[in-house]
Amino acid sequence: MSEKSAKELKELLFDKKENGVDFMSDEELKVCDDFCEGYKEFLFKCKTEREVAAWAEETAIAAGFKPFNEFGEPLKAGEKVYVMNRGKSIMLCVKGKRPINEGVRISAAHIDSPRIDLKQVPVYEDSNLAFFKTHYYGGIKKYQWTAIPLSLHGRICKNDGTYVDICLGEAAGEPKFCITDILPHLANEQYARKSGDLVKGEELNVVIGSRPFKDDSESERIKLNILKLIYEKYGVVERDFLSAELELVPAFTVDDVGFDRSLIGGYGHDDRVCAYPAFEAILDIDEAPEYTAITVLTDKEEIGSDGNTGLNSSYMKYFIEDLARLEGFEGRDVLRHSKCLSADVNAAYDPTWAFAYEKTNSCFINGGVCVTKFTGSRGKSGTSDASAEMVSWTKALLENNGVLWQSSELGRVDAGGGGTVAMYVANLDVDTIDVGVPVLSMHAPYEIVSKIDVYMAYKAFLTFFTK
Repeated sequence: MSEKSAKELKELLFDKKENGVDFMSDEELKVCDDFCEGYKEFLFKCKTEREVAAWAEETAIAAGFKPFNEFGEPLKAGEKVYVMNRGKSIMLCVKGKRPINEGVRISAAHIDSPRIDLKQVPVYEDSNLAFFKTHYYGGIKKYQWTAIPLSLHGRICKNDGTYVDICLGEAAGEPKFCITDILPHLANEQYARKSGDLVKGEELNVVIGSRPFKDDSESERIKLNILKLIYEKYGVVERDFLSAELELVPAFTVDDVGFDRSLIGGYGHDDRVCAYPAFEAILDIDEAPEYTAITVLTDKEEIGSDGNTGLNSSYMKYFIEDLARLEGFEGRDVLRHSKCLSADVNAAYDPTWAFAYEKTNSCFINGGVCVTKFTGSRGKSGTSDASAEMVSWTKALLENNGVLWQSSELGRVDAGGGGTVAMYVANLDVDTIDVGVPVLSMHAPYEIVSKIDVYMAYKAFLTFFTK
């Protein structure tokens, strides 16, 4: 080794993080770009967890997936089934050739994103304006949600068992909504606040109208007129909001970003930029894989994965137990031999905000799919911290199958932190590691990702299922 030059030694010994474009042909770059056209359409169409789950079910059925019968016969190799969980999370499964007690391959992504939820009693009137009262969902910088166009999505359930699905503000010509901000000329008092309180939670009030109900002497005539219009369009009254899940999301398009069109800008990359590749990967399994493949698109990750549609509950475990029982095994026999790629994003290194990152251990735009050994905060609190064996296995899988990848942690030590669903899957005795797409401006109303990185996530999940 001493006879090698410094250049040769660097080539042998250094782990270099370089732009993936340098390793790809024009044909390979076109494959990435073409794949992302479908992703862009999906991201614009599906802005809530309900919309993603409904789209996934419809698409899966068209691809030959059938509802899972937990009381039926054992699945045959290559058989495709799915389970919808309460309209807000969905699991898809392709049965492998091996007995299920030899383990399954799980790819788990979340389909909820930070947003603005309506309170249960949302409509009020004040000073010639009507508003929605809101309660934000997930980790947001509240000031980013003012003075941008918003659309209204969700479901209102009535006492008679019927429901109304709403999507208003996305189509051309439809009205939009907005949270106001104070003009800079009068903002001295606001500027004196701490940055986290520039806009407070109770100030995220959404303008929904201004015209009163005419020819009447009653009070709250603007609220009355708004509720009248809502009743005429959707057939619901104010009390029906008590049993509604209504979300306000950015009414933005999904766009190519940059002169070279190499990036994608839009709302909800976290974590639909991993959910879409994981979903497409399981759809593209052409023949029965060795191990049973499962894609989980789950809800509630942005608020801790709690609730019966989040992965801190038992719905995925019960599904695997049902699969095991049909073949005469215990669920624990399956789980202890299984592997999971927790398909979630990481923060791409941003040189503008370099103070938040430790560059050597960051992921970069165009560096490929990102493998994250641990997330959490401070002393690795709130993470599963994948074993060296699991990291080595994942590294070899990706490198041996031509998947461009990189490693990263989530920002500087003690700079903050965050979590994924990885620890909830790992808690089931499953070898688990995070694998996902680097994102710029994560949790903002408009996030940015690389087309190369999106495609490499798809290639990673497909490789995981089929190799």
